[in-house]
Amino acid sequence: MSDVKMINFMGKRKIAAAFSILLLIGAIASLAINGLQFGLDFTGGTQIEVGYEQPADLNVIRQQLTQAGFENPVVVHFGAETDVLVKMQLGFEPGLGDAIMEALRADNTQAELRRIEFVGPQVGEELRDDGGLGMLFALAVVMVYVAMRFQFKFSVGAVAALAHDVLIVLGFFSIMKLDFDLTVLAAVLAVIGYSLNDTIVVSDRIRENFRKLRKGSAEEVINVSLTQTLGRTLITSLTTILVLLALFFFGGELIHGFSAALLVGVLVGTYSSIYVAANVLMAMNISKEDLMPPEKEGEEFDEAP
Repeated sequence: MSDVKMINFMGKRKIAAAFSILLLIGAIASLAINGLQFGLDFTGGTQIEVGYEQPADLNVIRQQLTQAGFENPVVVHFGAETDVLVKMQLGFEPGLGDAIMEALRADNTQAELRRIEFVGPQVGEELRDDGGLGMLFALAVVMVYVAMRFQFKFSVGAVAALAHDVLIVLGFFSIMKLDFDLTVLAAVLAVIGYSLNDTIVVSDRIRENFRKLRKGSAEEVINVSLTQTLGRTLITSLTTILVLLALFFFGGELIHGFSAALLVGVLVGTYSSIYVAANVLMAMNISKEDLMPPEKEGEEFDEAP
């Protein structure tokens, strides 16, 4: 082990554990007190797509709708700067589309109503419940998969890391009071996949080193494994973050929530694949014996004397 240059990640595991616990307490407290600011997809309401001849000023559109009596309208660009999406928590009302377009044409602006959709509160509630069940099912499947591929202790570490990442992303949206819609839910599920990929790579190297390295404690083996995978982890994370930053700043308001959720998720997922999953393995006293294949009955009699 002495000829392997390694970083002492596990030497700081108690500090990392305390940091993770503080983040989780903050996230859970905010979710309990503030909850999530569910978007139209979950609460129900009206969504209108409007086309303009000239690039639209979103602030002016919000002001026009507010002055016309429509409370808290969400106005974003939908693709080009001449396409606008308006979301309001209003149920179906006859003539609602005409009233909205009348408000938007108050200053003789040329605007065209392209699409109007109504999402009922019952549908929104079903989407919210199904989304939550989908996340829980994904975590359960991950636990079974990792337990079958590696070992039970690895599955506990992987699920702990994934739950850690999901709670922090949800807590971030709760603290910042950002809209949580279907695109953000898709980003959270993508975070689960991204974090799992990192955790699997690290777990594979830990298992390999436990079987290959003859000497050394569990802490040393994990440190060597994390050091060997660090370069790959950082390169993957940095390239992903660069793409997400481009989406966040230049992708338009419609995918701000999606890109913000993935940015937080990638940062936290990179951290958790190094410290949370490995920390759980240390806490569960992982050893070489846990990873050795079980001996078959009578195997010792098959060996030549």
